[in-house]
Amino acid sequence: MASDGARKQFWKRGSSKVPGSIQHVYGAQHPPFDPLVHGTLLTATPKVPTTPVKATRASTFQEFESSTSDAWDAGEDDDELLAMAAESLNTAVVMETAHRVLRNHSQRQGRPRPPGAPEPSAEPSVDPSAAPGGDLRLVKSISESHASCPEGSASDAAPLQRSQSLPHAATVALGGAPEPSALSTSALSEREASRLDKFKHLLAGPNTDLEELRKLSWSGIPKPVRAITWKLLSGYLPANVDRRPATLQRKQKEYFAFIDHYYDSRNDEVHQDTYRQIHIDIPRMSPEALILQPKVTEIFERILFIWAIRHPASGYVQGINDLVTPFFVVFICEYIDDEDADSADISRVPEDVLRNVEADTYWCMSRLLDGIQDNYTFAQPGIQMKVKLLEELVSRIDEQVHRHLGQHEVRYLQFTFRWMNNLLTRELPLRCTVRLWDTYQSEPEGFANFHLYVCAAFLVRWRKEILEERDFQELLLFLQNLPTTHWGDEDVSLLLAEAYRLKFAFADAPNHYKK
Repeated sequence: MASDGARKQFWKRGSSKVPGSIQHVYGAQHPPFDPLVHGTLLTATPKVPTTPVKATRASTFQEFESSTSDAWDAGEDDDELLAMAAESLNTAVVMETAHRVLRNHSQRQGRPRPPGAPEPSAEPSVDPSAAPGGDLRLVKSISESHASCPEGSASDAAPLQRSQSLPHAATVALGGAPEPSALSTSALSEREASRLDKFKHLLAGPNTDLEELRKLSWSGIPKPVRAITWKLLSGYLPANVDRRPATLQRKQKEYFAFIDHYYDSRNDEVHQDTYRQIHIDIPRMSPEALILQPKVTEIFERILFIWAIRHPASGYVQGINDLVTPFFVVFICEYIDDEDADSADISRVPEDVLRNVEADTYWCMSRLLDGIQDNYTFAQPGIQMKVKLLEELVSRIDEQVHRHLGQHEVRYLQFTFRWMNNLLTRELPLRCTVRLWDTYQSEPEGFANFHLYVCAAFLVRWRKEILEERDFQELLLFLQNLPTTHWGDEDVSLLLAEAYRLKFAFADAPNHYKK
């Protein structure tokens, strides 16, 4: 068996990039997480060559693993976003490398190759030119969590541990177990439990540190604490725990005072057009199984009508109705056990609970709209400006896509107006919208400014499909009906990491890549 020194030399053949050379860059928007740093190639500091020393005894792969600073061991809470900031991911290169490492180790130990591993090849190294742009990307699994194992089973457990650090597809190929998803599910559950404990610890203090809460929330908020976290991050609830009950009681009382004072005027001539439009728009919303329940329809009508009456500068505008749903679903989930809130039976929820949820939804939605109200004033100047900024940004980050749209006479306003007007709620499933808003709540001016970079990343995400379309009608239909039905948290996290990278590169650099 080869020595530890010889094994470490294996990593250096074919590439100067050595796993374990990660250096976190602090001082970014949300340290220690920095998708810009994690998403680009990380170059190792050159080391002075030394004469390899022969090993005095055979060393195991487990000992080599424990004595090496490994790229798989980087980070803790933010590991899941290491891969998500990459401009493009070459999964084939990553999988091939993983198979080779495990195959070589198995052969040296006298064990058969893991099931699903490709045939042996003469060259064990990976050519960096195989990756897009000549980069060898660092890819990290979403559900990485290093399982502990007894000393006696270290050798047998080594391949199993490593498979956790690969993408989920690799776990299926390398595990060989009857239920290959059990390991990743267990690791993910363990990690989620750890994150939940951190949230609970932070929220349990007498004064919640909102800055720390924002940092922790950027990569997603666990469902049990999402409602209270959204209320804090939106500014609806104070950071001081003792003041919260009185604040909730006062704001809920204030909202229902508005109902008593204004809601009866919905049939007056001056307001009947507004109420009629709201009444027409609500049944068009999704998810239908939730919205079309009579109690939910009534709640949405009251919220939207009261907001329109109290904000005459804009009044009610189509699109505002979609911004109610995420808040309502998150807040109602505090009181129902249904895993799928999209189809929850609201009739089982007590009336006093529904009243509290209605008031909380109104105030949090109002907080959101206060930051983007120019999107809904006359002629919607906020949206017009953001569409123009998006067009300029895309022309700088992906000129080929920008030029392709122009060649086929597709105007950005034709498909991105809805992205800005509805904050992507019509483009993504509700579960993905809620995850997206976790980050929007934790970003400074997330709904107003960060949303622009999310839209840019969202458009470029479909560059391959866009460039394949050669017809105006087909291209526009595709952009207006993007295939996101099966998207999950991982897809949204990847989108957000790419958006953060774009913001980091372009927000304070108006001439960056500008020709």
